[in-house]
Amino acid sequence: MPEPRHQWIISTTRAQRDELVQGLALPTVLSSVSAHHNHRGPYTAVGAIVRAVVPTAQAELVHRHEVELLSVAPELRSSLSASRETLTSLAIPDERTRFYSRLRTLRLSHGIVEFLRDHLLATADGPRCQVVFDVSDADPTDVEFVAVALRRLDPRVLMLVVCTGTGALPAALADALRMYAEPVTGQSRPAQPLDAESRVLAASYISSDGADDRPELLAAYQALPAQDRAGLHDARADMLAALDETSLRLGAIPWHLERGSDPAGAGAEALRLALDYCIDMGYYDATVDFGARGRAVVDRAAQFELWWTFTTKMTTSLAALGRPDEAEELYDEVLTATDNPKVHMQVAYATGMIYTRHHDIDRRDHSRAKRLLHQAIAFAGVAFEGKERLFHTVFNRNGLALVETHLGNLPEALRLVSDGLAVLDRELAPDEHRLHRSVLRYNRAQVLVALGRLDEALADYEAVIEADPNYPEYHFDRANLLHRVGRDDEALAEYRATIALGPPFPEAYYNQAELWLDAGATDQALTGLSYVLELDPTFTDSYINRAGIHLSAGDHDAALADATAGLLLDPDNAYLNTVIGQVCAERQEFTKARAAFDRALAAVPDLVPALSGRAGVAHELGDARAAIDDLSVAVELAPSDAGLRYNLAIAYQSAQRWHDALTHLDTAAALIPDDRDIEEARRRCATARTSRGVSRT
Repeated sequence: MPEPRHQWIISTTRAQRDELVQGLALPTVLSSVSAHHNHRGPYTAVGAIVRAVVPTAQAELVHRHEVELLSVAPELRSSLSASRETLTSLAIPDERTRFYSRLRTLRLSHGIVEFLRDHLLATADGPRCQVVFDVSDADPTDVEFVAVALRRLDPRVLMLVVCTGTGALPAALADALRMYAEPVTGQSRPAQPLDAESRVLAASYISSDGADDRPELLAAYQALPAQDRAGLHDARADMLAALDETSLRLGAIPWHLERGSDPAGAGAEALRLALDYCIDMGYYDATVDFGARGRAVVDRAAQFELWWTFTTKMTTSLAALGRPDEAEELYDEVLTATDNPKVHMQVAYATGMIYTRHHDIDRRDHSRAKRLLHQAIAFAGVAFEGKERLFHTVFNRNGLALVETHLGNLPEALRLVSDGLAVLDRELAPDEHRLHRSVLRYNRAQVLVALGRLDEALADYEAVIEADPNYPEYHFDRANLLHRVGRDDEALAEYRATIALGPPFPEAYYNQAELWLDAGATDQALTGLSYVLELDPTFTDSYINRAGIHLSAGDHDAALADATAGLLLDPDNAYLNTVIGQVCAERQEFTKARAAFDRALAAVPDLVPALSGRAGVAHELGDARAAIDDLSVAVELAPSDAGLRYNLAIAYQSAQRWHDALTHLDTAAALIPDDRDIEEARRRCATARTSRGVSRT
């Protein structure tokens, strides 16, 4: 009997997709939701799913995933306590100077997948099914979640039924559907006229928030007089606003109001509120969308401040999404539209960040960035007064410190952040700009690490963690530094804190696994590395370390599988090619082994395991000269490795160079006294040298 698979429903209309779903023999349906972004914007589908599940989920499981649940379904704040707030999440808008990584939404998706999986494993008495309609019209956050869920969820626990149109889908989603889902297609039928008045059909389209794609509804809607359409949109927006649900303000409410009777007023304000929320949450695709829509409904001249708000948050998000050229084009437009020094300051700062951080490496220009940051500092001095001038000056100098770091001028970067921190601590009240003060101290810690002043850096990390204890990245960076100074038990505790404070963080699990591996906790390390690859199948270093564990355990098939998978991502990786070589050598496939070692050494010529492995192959093939050459280089690189010296001695013996062999055996014996193999080799070598003469060639 074939294994169950997720289902992919493909048809041109929602009605036909619904019929196809009804015709499937499915497990018990957990829920059926729409992902259409018009409804609730980011996480429209995911929010609906978790709002239905949370009331029946175990309290401990809900608490474990609190950050993810509150992020995707903000309405749950009325029933869940937010115990892991950070200075970032608590900052008032005027003091928000740090934004989340664009990878945060991926981590949220992994956390929700694990929440659903663990909930069903603990409570369900059999497989369940989750139907998700309108995925073709979903926000990128829902698209990302569906792609992750298709890969990670076992259909025997939760089968996904993903309903899409027939058009092109985002690449990651399309790949996941092709790999993990069974396609189910249906023929679309001509639209059937409904026996109802045109206004009723139009009202039906509006009440669906534009998600009902039946052509007859859209035609009726478009046939209504513009004033009537606007009135229906206003009424729908009012009805939804009365529900007082945050996520509706990210989807349906702004969609209706920008089509209502006051798009430049009520519509623009609704779009601005959604824009502000989404940028603060790191939903950058949605922020770009709201920014473009807001710019379209306002008059730039008459509503410049609002137009600038849409523009600047749109550009910030474009840069975060790796689209700096589009951001720079918008900044150029801004500079032609105003002579406001405050705006010019922000543009100078942001463009400087583009040139020092966001452009591809070959297009970065740190000198240009430095000039732009000097401009920003100058504008701060003339555009503001009092504490505002002080803050903006320090803020821009912090940006200049980043540029100085990229230019290699670490002492100047340290001076800039230290002076800025001292000024804010001296001039501001303790509760003012707490977030940015923690950012300055964190930045100083990073500069101190680069300068090798590790004790001072640790003190700064401890200070920022005391001020902002729930921010996972602070614990992660402190853990890395603790490991660097040899305090591995404390480092492990900090990695555990990192993991506990937020959604799944692959790097934290990987670094934790490395420490376990160093400590000899191989089983824990193997479990950790496997989980990293579940989160991120492109994490090449996890393949390297896991292959090494398998190789040491004698599981050559598993080692070869990991090395092969890793090489698909990084074909020239020296460490993975070395694993291939070692496995092939163990299987006496010497030609393949030597080719793999050759590839490894072409990438990293001083990689000792590859040199040793290639020497072993040469020895097996009777090429003593090649073995000696490789092992001689390896011994120079690792002179205290007794095993390498022993192998080199054996190669010298094969060439009947008894004196050279005995020299290395003597050194090996000094490194590992009383080793029986070494002592026996010395005895044989001494005997051979005496009986056959000495060769020094």
